[in-house]
Order: sequence, then C-alpha cells, then structure tokens
Amino acid sequence: MTKKILLGSYTRRESQGIYTIDLNNQILENLSLLIKEDNPTYLDTTDNYLYSVTKDGEKGGISAYTRNPDGNLTFINKVTAVGAPPCYVAVDNKRQLVYGANYHQGILKSYRILKDGGIELADTIQHEGTGPHENQDGPHAHYIDLTPDHRLAACDLGNDTVYTYDVSDDGHLTEAASFNAQPGCGPRHLIFHPNKEIAYLFGELSSDVFVLRYDKSTGAFTQLQAISTLPEDYNDFNGGAAIRISKDGKFVYVSNRGHNSIAVFKTDNQGEQLSLIQHISVEGDFPRDFNLSPDETHIVVANQNSDNLTLFSRDTESGKLTLLQKDVYAPEVVCVKFV
Repeated sequence: MTKKILLGSYTRRESQGIYTIDLNNQILENLSLLIKEDNPTYLDTTDNYLYSVTKDGEKGGISAYTRNPDGNLTFINKVTAVGAPPCYVAVDNKRQLVYGANYHQGILKSYRILKDGGIELADTIQHEGTGPHENQDGPHAHYIDLTPDHRLAACDLGNDTVYTYDVSDDGHLTEAASFNAQPGCGPRHLIFHPNKEIAYLFGELSSDVFVLRYDKSTGAFTQLQAISTLPEDYNDFNGGAAIRISKDGKFVYVSNRGHNSIAVFKTDNQGEQLSLIQHISVEGDFPRDFNLSPDETHIVVANQNSDNLTLFSRDTESGKLTLLQKDVYAPEVVCVKFV
C-alpha cells in the first residue's frame, strides 16, 4: 500500500515549497511539488487542513491550507508579523488551536482555528534568559506541543528551560511549571513515552537525551538519566535534531547532524532508562528531521544539506534499522510527515 509523505523545506537554494513523495513497496518515488511556499520548514495537519511555517518578505508566521480530496492544497489565510518565521508548528484538535515556536525571537504563539480552517492570533509569550553556550545569546524557543494531559510543553534552546503551560479554550497560555535543564545542553525537542509519565528531551548543543519524569498533577519535570547520542571517540561538530519514539515505547530514535547518523536506544524499566543499541549512517549531510511510517516498519530521513532522503527498514522486534535506499533527491527538506 502506498504511503504519502509531506515534506517541508527551506527555499534558499533549489526548493520551491512543500513537496510530496510516495513510499511504495519499500521504495521512495514520485517526488512532486505540492504548493509553492517560502520557507515552509515545519508542518502539521488535521484531516481537512494543513498549517505551515511561512516567510513573507520581512515577516514570518503560519499559513493555513485546505487539504482537498485530490491531495492538492487551497490557501485560506496566513498570520504573519515582522521578524523571522517560527520553526515549529503543532495542532491542538481538541481546542481547535495551532501553536508556533519562534527560535530567532524567543516567543511562543497560539492561534485560534476559524470555521473555514483559517487562523487568527490568540496569545503571545515572550521568553527571557541566556545560557553558557555561544549559541545561547538569548531565548530561542524551538518546540511547543501537547503533553499527554493536554497542557503544553515548550523547549527553549537559548535558556536551557522546558516550560509547561496551561491552555484556556480560547488559546491563552499560563505558565504552570518550568524545568531547568543541564546548562548549555540547548533543549530542542521533546517526546513522551506511551505510559504518559516519562518524557525524552533532546539537547541540540550537548547531543544528549535526558530522561524526564512528568508529574501530571503539577506539570513539572524531573530528570532521571542523561545519555549521549554520539560514539565515545567522536569529537567533531554535532547538533542534535529530531527525536521519535515507537508506539510500543520500546525504542527511541534521534538524528545527529555532524556525525550524520541515527542513534537507536532501547528503553527499560517502564521507559525510565535508555541504552544505546545502534548507530547507522544517514548516507547524507545534516539529517534535520525523520519520521516513522504509520506501521513503523520504515524510517525516512531528510538530509538538509545534501538534498536527499534516506529510507531504512525497521525491525519492530529489535528496533534496529537497515538501509534500503539513499540518494533520493529532495531539496532542502527539514520536515517529514506521513499523512
């Protein structure tokens, strides 16, 4: 059965916007430009709509599209403001909200979804603070998404903080708790274990995964473990990027930009402990994003700087990956989403 993949990208060199590609019989094929858009670097969808990062001249924000039955998109509206665009977008179906995290400005925004699928601004949160790393000269919000109990978790790479927010039905955010991560680690992305009590935080600057316990009564995180995503003998540049978990909670996957690998971890003790079981080359440069197929038998990796996708098969018992296909042209892709 053919699986459809949406690809978000930068449009600095060859890319023209949002692309699609098919995964069919263990082959990636049929790359196609879905719609022209300036720097659609992150995407999220509902059954009927797509929300994308957008750049509009000196402004940045989020665009809303209708997903048509034929697979094409119809533009609805965009909400932008002066400054750089956000780097992360997430949809809250329950409250009919969209969230955005803005790295360059250190801000979070929430948007209400209107009856036609368009959006309007609901709230803005400005982070403050710095960190010890040279890339931490100010707040750099990099992630905002739902917790299992429908709060929001937000990672700020610039001030080494993970925030938890309560959200009103009309989209207003109120800070409930904050977790001070290891200084200089640069919190980038966060995922939750299926048991809803354990989360995994990826530090972009330190290339560590931090195992956290989540207290749903308060929204607070506490650290249980830190583990490197790199081989002990690797000393060159690396920037942590994406982190994913299998639906059964047995395996965690991360991408290393620099080492140019996927690191595979198995979980133990109800998710409280990680151990490294595999490094595998992504056969490209700068794997900013990747994702598991819906049946979790494959992983597709997007290599931003080398303009290629890499396809791996995934052993659902061992969690390990095997290379199937490389050098699949896809320009400047930095977001991979199966739909």
